[in-house]
Amino acid sequence: MARSSSGIVAGLTVAALAAIGFLGYQASATAPAHPQKAVAQTPSPAPSASGAAKADPAKPVAVPAGSGTGMRVVYSIGLKRVWLVDAAGQEPKSFTVMPSTVHPAPGSYTVGNRTGTVTGSDGVPIEHVVRFASTQGITVGFSARVDNTLPEPDPGKKTGGVRMTRTDGDAMWAFATIGTKVVVVS
Repeated sequence: MARSSSGIVAGLTVAALAAIGFLGYQASATAPAHPQKAVAQTPSPAPSASGAAKADPAKPVAVPAGSGTGMRVVYSIGLKRVWLVDAAGQEPKSFTVMPSTVHPAPGSYTVGNRTGTVTGSDGVPIEHVVRFASTQGITVGFSARVDNTLPEPDPGKKTGGVRMTRTDGDAMWAFATIGTKVVVVS
């Protein structure tokens, strides 16, 4: 009896190890080539005083009215959101951002300068810097932290970096070349 039950246990152990090995292989086959650190989530804007329902995350967020026409980057300070609007009328790419402590006035600007990698005014390594405005002596631009985090900016420092994830920074870099219009809305 001991001999047959030990054979069953050994068979079950082999089957369990094979299943674990197969599941491990499946997991490694679908893992990203370059895993990124978790990104701090930007809180969603609170519903308005009128009690409007929270936006459905599955539905695209509409480009703000009055933000112009044609190819442009639209940056809403209040919504903490950017839209990359092309001239072909396709659904714009939109994503949340972490605004800096210094904001440009609402209006139309132009991308005037770009830098691949640099240290930000807050002392952290950043990439895909797309500069478009200057206010209070501070240059304002879009960028992504190399560590892929989106912390709240230090309110005691005057900084102009509008931060986004590295993936969104890649999209901004490809879209917003020198001369691209940037429309800032409240």
